[in-house]
Amino acid sequence: DIALALAAKGIRIIAPIPGKSAIGVEIPNAQASMVNARSVLAKVHETKAELPIALGKTISGDVYVADLSKMPHLLIAGSTGSGKSVGINMIITSLLYTKHPSEVKFCLVDPKKIELSFYNKLRRHYLAASPDLNEEIITEPQNAILMLKSVEYEMERRYDKLSKAAVRNIVDYNKKVSNPDTKPKDTETMKHYPLPYIIVIVDELADLMITAGREVEEPITRLAQLARAVGIHLVLATQRPSVNVITGVIKANFSARIAYQVATKIDSRTILDMNGAEQLLGRGDMLFLPTGSPKPIRIQNAFISTEEVERITNYIYSQPAFSKPYQLPSLYDKKKSSISNSADDLDERFEEAARIIVRYQQGSVSFLQRKLQLGYSRAARIMDQLEEAGIVGPNDGSKARTILVENEEQLETILRSL
Repeated sequence: DIALALAAKGIRIIAPIPGKSAIGVEIPNAQASMVNARSVLAKVHETKAELPIALGKTISGDVYVADLSKMPHLLIAGSTGSGKSVGINMIITSLLYTKHPSEVKFCLVDPKKIELSFYNKLRRHYLAASPDLNEEIITEPQNAILMLKSVEYEMERRYDKLSKAAVRNIVDYNKKVSNPDTKPKDTETMKHYPLPYIIVIVDELADLMITAGREVEEPITRLAQLARAVGIHLVLATQRPSVNVITGVIKANFSARIAYQVATKIDSRTILDMNGAEQLLGRGDMLFLPTGSPKPIRIQNAFISTEEVERITNYIYSQPAFSKPYQLPSLYDKKKSSISNSADDLDERFEEAARIIVRYQQGSVSFLQRKLQLGYSRAARIMDQLEEAGIVGPNDGSKARTILVENEEQLETILRSL
């Protein structure tokens, strides 16, 4: 009745208003006022947050700045045109404004190939890259899997460093190694130096989940459960908040969520566990559910234009940079160390199989069966050993595996190291 009387697009009842003995009726203005990015970013420096991200302004006109390190991971959903990509740009820009390139690095996954391409010129300033891949901003689903596994390996190595330094989180570790009196001794296998935060941003999770499914879900889940203490944080976005994209396992590990306008109440419940996002106005109107909060906060996302993003990246590009992107550990190294421990267990036809796979650039179990005259179970076991050695990529359903080694010269180097 209230919505009808006021000719409002949709109203929200807030009962009670947090901190007040009152019930709120939220009625949107006929014309949404734009929130300028500059006015919001000016407030970011005033906060003491470790990883401040300026989201926009609340309904009372206050600038809302969240701390990504406290979330510690963020799930974003919204239909096309709801402001999701602008929101991701604001998250990145907030961190570019407040953090030195030595303090934060980004792993960007952009299956659409156009949303995050601006940041490619910052590869020597702010990007992290895997030496196993030929692109800094990941666009291929198979490369996204390898990058996530590389970040997972980085997490394991960071935990080893924290363990040796006898500290519990990245903040304490960086303080300890920055002080010559408390810095642990370096060894041949482990060097101690301040570690940057790593922010993994996936612009369209649905593309990855449809093409790779469990291969993507497993590293995301493990990172979400364990990576907070070592300074690795995930930001996942999708325009399809369905249960086969935002699975129960992913949702359980992402307590901080942003919902932009979605099409139905079911989509709203999938992302927020409650109705409300279907009544938003679009163009940056969002509901932010902070970690531990029972009710979301309505915020108008700050708008940052393509031209502004380009000016910011051009300015940073003109500044002195590192010689190369921050190097994530190679999966070859991990697989060499794991397979060297079980080198005695390698099948006697392992090397022959490796040479055939690389020569013909075909990675299927049936191909090995034909060429080597083997039974299925033995050929499948050899294929798993080839994956451990870093010669073929992970299993991708019914498709042939990706061959990670380009020529026999490169293969001989790997075989000699086993």
